[in-house]
Amino acid sequence: MEPKTLYDKIWEKHEIAKDDEESILYVDQHLLHEVTSPQPFQGLREKNRKVHRLDKTFAVVDHNISTRNRSIESAEPISKRQMELMVANTKEFGVTLLNVDHPDQGIVHVVGPELGLTLPGSIIACGDSHTSTHGAFGALAFGVGSSDVEHILATQTVRMKKSKSMLVQLHGKVEESISAKDIALFIISQIGTEGGQGYVIEFQGDVIRAMSMEERMTLCNLSVEAGARSGMIASDEITFEYLLGRDFAPNSEQWQSSISQWRDHKTDENALFDKVVHIDLSRCANMVSWGTNPSQVIPIEGEIPDPDRMADDKLSSAARSALAYMDLKPGTKMREIHVDKVFVGSCTNGRLEDIRKVAKVVEGKKVHSSVQAIVVPGSGRVKHQAEAEGLDKVLLDAGFEWRHPGCSMCLGMNDDQLQSGERAASTSNRNFENRQGRGGRTHLVSPEVAAATAILGRLGTKFELEKGVTK
Repeated sequence: MEPKTLYDKIWEKHEIAKDDEESILYVDQHLLHEVTSPQPFQGLREKNRKVHRLDKTFAVVDHNISTRNRSIESAEPISKRQMELMVANTKEFGVTLLNVDHPDQGIVHVVGPELGLTLPGSIIACGDSHTSTHGAFGALAFGVGSSDVEHILATQTVRMKKSKSMLVQLHGKVEESISAKDIALFIISQIGTEGGQGYVIEFQGDVIRAMSMEERMTLCNLSVEAGARSGMIASDEITFEYLLGRDFAPNSEQWQSSISQWRDHKTDENALFDKVVHIDLSRCANMVSWGTNPSQVIPIEGEIPDPDRMADDKLSSAARSALAYMDLKPGTKMREIHVDKVFVGSCTNGRLEDIRKVAKVVEGKKVHSSVQAIVVPGSGRVKHQAEAEGLDKVLLDAGFEWRHPGCSMCLGMNDDQLQSGERAASTSNRNFENRQGRGGRTHLVSPEVAAATAILGRLGTKFELEKGVTK
């Protein structure tokens, strides 16, 4: 039998029909949020259709909700309307909803895995590009458009063209201080924001196998920032341990048989990929973005590059535009850049492990007087567990704001936004112009760099704090 990739195996298992261009795939889990679901529900209503699999459909409110309070009424008009429609639509069609007052409410890509809705070998779809996060479990997970959301609601299937396959093989050891966020940004800096375009990426290497599930989710979350359709990591014992006992994971009677099946969901030896990329992590450091896309990153010890010295005209032009928007000059040391706000959260870095790292860095210290620093847990469960461990007290004592769950400043569709000209160190996934607020300037960083930056008032690392540096 011809060796197959993990991607091939999942695709073939779920393929119901195909023609020369596209296939119809069965979707195991359909996740919804309030921004991309109003039109699909209206489409069902107009066509007099029902949701085909209520047991495979799960909804949350996350993008628009304020993390300062739980009030839909106080939201600005568009956000208020989207949340109201989610409540009304899910009630009408019988879809399970984690509404704003539900103890498990949170970001869709945090809630799905922690509830056990994300399982190895499955196909997961959501009207959100960062659905790739779920690929960390050995699943094929991708974002879809509104018309696809309606089609999945009505049929539990999606029509799509198969992407090519890419293997990103990671080599070399990394220092303990290097996070999955650093590795992801380093990979994007090497292959570019279009490097994965047209591909589903599978990540392999000893570094991957040593990662926790939270770290793997961070890496797969950012695969779409390299242009990929999705990112995947084969499941293993770390995956199984994470899933054991979760609400929607197989119960004790089904557990062993499920694991036996999941073990087969991996790439066969000698399977062929359409493209193979080798990444040497020996040069990976604490990475920080200087520009307006996630490939414009350098080590925090570095200096902003000079567009005039870039050989590629396209990259040079993009760099000039980015530096103009960011109000930065070539040669500026990253450590000299001061920030106004620090944001810890999002579907990239809003999990319990991320908050633990931040609390460890800032314990006994104080947020710089010029900085507003907020920590937004990714879900109600993350918030509850963090508070049970006393992490909220550590953060509050240091001067951080401790918020309710939600997408928050990641995309600024709520009341957490940068004002024009403000600069932020953010653990989120995108630094496009106006992403976190019109005229706002975003530097993508890891949770630990965000924590140190909040204390120093400028981009920095925990090692500076350990040496007694205070500004």
